[in-house]
Amino acid sequence: MVKRNVLGRGLGALIDDAEKMKQAAISDVELSKIEANPFQPRSKFDEESLEELAASIREIGLIQPITLRKTGTDSFQIIAGERRFRAAQKAGLESIPSYIRHAKDDAMLEMALVENIQREDLDAIEIALSYQRLMEELDFTQEEMSNRVGKKRSTIANYLRLLKLPAVIQKALRDKDISMGHARALINIEDSDVQEMIFEQILKYGFSVRKVEEIVRTLSEEGDDSIQPKRKELPKEYRDYKGHLGKLFGSRVGISVNGKGKGKIVIPFKSEQDLERIVKIIENGK
Repeated sequence: MVKRNVLGRGLGALIDDAEKMKQAAISDVELSKIEANPFQPRSKFDEESLEELAASIREIGLIQPITLRKTGTDSFQIIAGERRFRAAQKAGLESIPSYIRHAKDDAMLEMALVENIQREDLDAIEIALSYQRLMEELDFTQEEMSNRVGKKRSTIANYLRLLKLPAVIQKALRDKDISMGHARALINIEDSDVQEMIFEQILKYGFSVRKVEEIVRTLSEEGDDSIQPKRKELPKEYRDYKGHLGKLFGSRVGISVNGKGKGKIVIPFKSEQDLERIVKIIENGK
């Protein structure tokens, strides 16, 4: 069986002279002459991880050179290796071993993405944003993205769907408060209010991915009115009902409805006492 190259086309297809690069001489470039890559998809670097790498650099030096492109007579820009560059700064180095290559901005964007997705621990939202940016700026289809990074098209599609989640859920995914599995289950819910209510329950009760999938499946089986491929805004009268019920129960009530007028009302509660309070309101009619 032929082993699939996990890098897909990878750097070898994105840098025209990649084979020459393997034998190319390594130059020591002063850190003060290097600027970060403006197309860098990673927006956060783990400080503890950087400190560990910096300590290793102090001990044994930098094993893997970074890749730069020349932008002026005596200035350079990072193509790949910003994490190593930052760690070298922390380690107190004055220069860093580098390959120097020429690349257009679009090639830089591709190379930075491949470098990070394949070799760094990007969080799921950063990966999704990177895919989105490449598709928007370079007019790539999902199939072309699949060829570039050696990932299945369905995998790329699943990452892009994460960007449709409410911002609070995206942030929780970035902060590792929930997993990719939780997020993928929540994606299948049409109503953002219902998504957020289930998300709050995940945080409060520590629901597993399987539990969230069961909740979503139950919602689907009960009416298939909140599980839709495309999210639709509630009609005004339903939004008014939702606001009224929210005030009545002192809770963020969710309403979902299908084209035939069939739907459901979801009233979240924070504790057993809160549930008793809601039940009393229903029983008393006030």
